[in-house]
Amino acid sequence: MSHPKVTVIGAGNVGATTAQRIAEAGLADVVLVDIVEGLPQGKALDLAEAAPVLGHDCRVTGTNDYADTAGSDVIVVTSGLARQPGMSRDDLLAKNAGIVRAVVSQAAAVSPDAIIIVVTNPLDAMCHVALEASGFPRERVIGMAGVLDSARFRSFIAEELGVSVTNTHAFVLGGHGDTMVPLPRYSTVGGVPLTELLPAERIEALVDRTRNGGAEVVALLKTGSAFYAPAASTYQMVDAILNDRHMILPCAVHLQGEFGVAGLFVGVPVRLGRSGVEQVVTIELTADEQTAFDASAAAVQGLVTRMAELAAEAAAAKG
Repeated sequence: MSHPKVTVIGAGNVGATTAQRIAEAGLADVVLVDIVEGLPQGKALDLAEAAPVLGHDCRVTGTNDYADTAGSDVIVVTSGLARQPGMSRDDLLAKNAGIVRAVVSQAAAVSPDAIIIVVTNPLDAMCHVALEASGFPRERVIGMAGVLDSARFRSFIAEELGVSVTNTHAFVLGGHGDTMVPLPRYSTVGGVPLTELLPAERIEALVDRTRNGGAEVVALLKTGSAFYAPAASTYQMVDAILNDRHMILPCAVHLQGEFGVAGLFVGVPVRLGRSGVEQVVTIELTADEQTAFDASAAAVQGLVTRMAELAAEAAAAKG
């Protein structure tokens, strides 16, 4: 029996944990790729040796060569630098744009029919790089942010109300960062709107905690950032695609006029299936929600504009 094939680029914590979740669920064979020699091979071997205990037959291999990734159904991009002390946002933006451009162009060349899921930060800007580097249609380049942000919101709602997380549904739109737009009106517990269950100030506190969810983990860890929840969120998207589930999930997608935004990757509800983004699901926003969404889109536009400026400066310096 042949399994689908998923390439995970970047064998750090997020990449390796994503590979682990995909293989252990029996979802696909996984190829772990990294620029560091031995790192993806070692982690892949370790994961392969866990298979007999866990009882799955998915192959996990590690490589430094994109030829080994040929024919992938899904390509997950986690490679890039985390922001180091003293490193400016501009430095991170320029460095990660270079990394994502290089890895996506190599992976897309040997898997021309794949669907790309971008996880590298700053996420919305990196989706633009991946779209350009791959030359793929917008349906096949998707950013993983909304699933993670919604999962954080859901976990905080469940904790606040003392209910099962499986009873909670939450929607977070917009860019991945402090301008994200959690939507309490569309967030429910057992079908009951959150706005019926909690006072406005408690909801606002949960929204604020969701916006700062990544920073909260970083502050506690001191070194490194979140990887279990990001990997689980990425896994859910891969599962929705490979199993053609037609799931409605919040993902970063290249908008073409939806929600009043064109030419930008912003997090919105999409229907996800075997062909990637099957539909952008438009929902009615209140005036306040639309204002917050527009501000989030403007923040993404700022990143994309700055990325273009940095690229031009680098080219001029070389020239």
